[in-house]
Amino acid sequence: MGNRIDYAKASPEGYKAFGGVYLYLKKCGLPEALLLQVYLRVSQINGCAYCIDMHSRELLEHGVAVDKLVLVPVWREAGEVFSARERAALAWAETVTRVAETGVPDADYAAAAAEFSDKELADLTYAIGLMNAFNRLGVTFRVAPAAAAAAGRTG
Repeated sequence: MGNRIDYAKASPEGYKAFGGVYLYLKKCGLPEALLLQVYLRVSQINGCAYCIDMHSRELLEHGVAVDKLVLVPVWREAGEVFSARERAALAWAETVTRVAETGVPDADYAAAAAEFSDKELADLTYAIGLMNAFNRLGVTFRVAPAAAAAAGRTG
C-alpha cells in the first residue's frame, strides 16, 4: 500500500486548489450531511477505501444513524430512510459519477433539477466532481484508510 507518492506533499499547490473547492462547498448552503452522503456514495462507486472510511466516520460524527449509513449503497431499496432530497442527490451522484456509462440522461437531470435550485445543482455537481477527483488520487496513490492504519498499530 504505502509505496506510492504522497500527492499532497509532492504537489502542495494542486492539493491546496482542491482544498479551496472543498472549503467553498462547506459553506455553499447545501447541508453538510447531504454532501457527506454524496461523498460517501461517490467513493463507494469508485472503490476509494480512504474516502469511504473518512466520510463514514464524518457521517457518524454528524449524528447519522448507523442504520442509515449502512444503507447508502442500496439507498433505492431503503424506502423512507432517505428523504426525497437525499434520494435526488444520491441519484445525481450516481449518474454523474458514471458519466461514461450514463451520458447523464435528460430524465436524470430533470429529476435533480426538480429538487435543487440552479445554484444548489451546480454546487452539488462541483461536490461530485471534486470527490471523483479525490477518489482518483486516493486509489491511484493507495492512500490507506484510517481503519487500516489503526489495525497496523494494534495488530
